[in-house]
Amino acid sequence: MRLRRLAAATVALLALAACSPAGPDDAPAADGVTTVSFRLWDQQVAAAYEKSFAEFSRQNPDIRVQLNVVPWADYFTGLMLDVSSGTADDVYWLNALYFGALADSGKLVDVGRELAGDAAGWVPAAVEQYSRAGTLWGVPALTDGRIVVYYNRAMVEAAGVDPANLTWHPTDPAADTFLPAVRRLTRDAGGRSADQPGFDPGSVTQYGFNAARDLQGIYYNFVGSNGGRFQAPDDTFAFTDPRSEQAFSYLVDLINVHHVAPSAADTNDNPDFSRDQFLQGKMALFQSGAYNLKNIDDGARFEWGIALLPAGPAGRVSVVNSVIAAGNADSPRHEAVLRVLRWLGSEQGASFVGAEGAALPAVSAAQKGYFDFWSGRGVDTRYFGVDGGTATIPAPSGPKFGPGSTAFEPILNEVFAGRTPVAEGLRAAQEAGNAALR
Repeated sequence: MRLRRLAAATVALLALAACSPAGPDDAPAADGVTTVSFRLWDQQVAAAYEKSFAEFSRQNPDIRVQLNVVPWADYFTGLMLDVSSGTADDVYWLNALYFGALADSGKLVDVGRELAGDAAGWVPAAVEQYSRAGTLWGVPALTDGRIVVYYNRAMVEAAGVDPANLTWHPTDPAADTFLPAVRRLTRDAGGRSADQPGFDPGSVTQYGFNAARDLQGIYYNFVGSNGGRFQAPDDTFAFTDPRSEQAFSYLVDLINVHHVAPSAADTNDNPDFSRDQFLQGKMALFQSGAYNLKNIDDGARFEWGIALLPAGPAGRVSVVNSVIAAGNADSPRHEAVLRVLRWLGSEQGASFVGAEGAALPAVSAAQKGYFDFWSGRGVDTRYFGVDGGTATIPAPSGPKFGPGSTAFEPILNEVFAGRTPVAEGLRAAQEAGNAALR
């Protein structure tokens, strides 16, 4: 979930197994209460967790949970350093990027063994994603569902664009309805659209789309929808697959040839730039996931809607990611950690997140509250589920995906900026990423 970009990790993962835990022992504080720290990166979910853990502490007065919200841009750099030094939080969110390395190094609580009776209530795809070496290494906390397109209703109506069934094609212009649509939706300071004579790409005031180096929201889905792949079955990177190269070329051209998306100078180092442009009424179509739904509902001051992911030659192929709450195996508060993890994986514990509309819980029985919340606000969330399609591209995998991504992302920055030709850049990115895996 939210695999938009990685902060560079400055610690070698191989050192993890050699670290010894630090911090206080398992003894409670003077008031008889044990404090369990919990690190996460989402402020919206943190607000829901505050209510959830208030109820947890009411039922478990000997345990309090202290939330530690760390911004996404700094999250993994700090986490890996803290794990290495033995000072990590008792419980922390993980996505696919560093999960394999932490599981393999013995740093995570074996949830498959400790909470075996609870797993039947969790979303199967999330359980599968975070199972490794025959066991599950965290409690599925959130799941994203499928990627969708948020749209500014006034903009699409003014341009005569129907966002409901757009298709893109990298080699057949006759089959491509997406590019003509986003060109009509892009406007310069003189009011000209990108498909009109005299359009000035240097004075764009309204972008049609958010093409960018955004793994989860953008390029993973374009690669999959063209029948390409991002990783081979052995977890090595496969960027030079011809269909993957076509997808990247299409996206890079949206930015640098057609000028219907913001410059990579704005988006490479600011993963929220496009979202903010959309919220400010400066972008018509914003492709993203359920993780941005509450941000958009809270921040948009215009009528908006949700449409299907554009279909490519291979159909609508989306990445589906989940997030786990992982227990720190080195924590001296093991029993308290298990009680917190069990609460997070229960219908009651997860229901606060769904009821607030903050995110889609990965606890199956708690999902109804999420859908009810958004239905009550008149928001149609069905495209996050099977109504948005069923074809998926596998989520990032492998114990060294994080270091690999740290190696290839600077090269992809140059590709999206148009400074490195696509084929050359993908070849270099693949080589650098795979070298980091060895």
